[in-house]
Amino acid sequence: MDPLTDVLALLDLRSAQFARLEAQEPWAVGFSGYRHIKFGAVLEGSCRIAVAGLPAPVVLGEGDCYLIGSGRAYELSGGPVMPAVPSARIFADYTEGATVRIGATRDAVVVGCGFDLDEANAAVLVDVLPPLVHVGAGSGAAGAIRAALELLRAETGAPGLGTPFVTERLSQVLLVHLLRAHVAQRGAAGGVWLTALADRQIGAALALMHDTPAHRWTVAGLAAKVGMSRSLFAAKFTESVGLPPLEYLASWRIRSAARELRTTDRTVWAIASRWGYGSESSFSHAFKRVMGASPGRYRVGETAQDATDQE
Repeated sequence: MDPLTDVLALLDLRSAQFARLEAQEPWAVGFSGYRHIKFGAVLEGSCRIAVAGLPAPVVLGEGDCYLIGSGRAYELSGGPVMPAVPSARIFADYTEGATVRIGATRDAVVVGCGFDLDEANAAVLVDVLPPLVHVGAGSGAAGAIRAALELLRAETGAPGLGTPFVTERLSQVLLVHLLRAHVAQRGAAGGVWLTALADRQIGAALALMHDTPAHRWTVAGLAAKVGMSRSLFAAKFTESVGLPPLEYLASWRIRSAARELRTTDRTVWAIASRWGYGSESSFSHAFKRVMGASPGRYRVGETAQDATDQE
């Protein structure tokens, strides 16, 4: 698998309830921050999105998509600033597959959903996204995105048997395309693993770490595999990813092991050895440093804050 696929698998990506909004001007809806990632797309017409912390609203045209992370509140509106109605009131009686309407006709159709991630590892993706990822209908990914949006338009416009299943899968497909487009827009200079995928050599190094994490990698060994000198590789990796190579590898091993602790009944030692640790004690020490709790406590649901409270 490639690094992005590995991360999405680690995060146990799940789509929350999908919604379709048809609105006639004037309209404005305020959404509270979603704990992980919120996805949306304009199927018809246009609207404006204003995200908390950003200096100005962004105009979204037909076929545009967006992602909002970090639990930021935002507003969607049909035009100039007007008081926003809380989304909880607009969607109070919403049921899966239904359409919520504001006004007698429609000037815009917007669909959206939330993405829930594994709580312990959500930061791996959420923390590397900007407040707003906006991918326009004219972007390089437009063809694939347009095809998925057409399916969404048909599926949400006339729900049928299996609509929730279809919309969930389509939203996940769109998420991948939006992340690809974000990487293409930002290039390799973003200082996080996600944008580092745009760099051929650093992306290849990330793939090696993900594919064989238990291997006793060294900086020199990774550099040789991707055709770079040790010093140049170490500097470029750190600049591109935001962490030195072996620190990133250690974090990836521990987060992957943490998911196994929660989702399997393998022993701590079996998991430790699978992810490249020579002893249970060394694994436990590294695990607590990254996850904030010992493997045993983490397995039964304890968080880093729980561990701190007991000290």
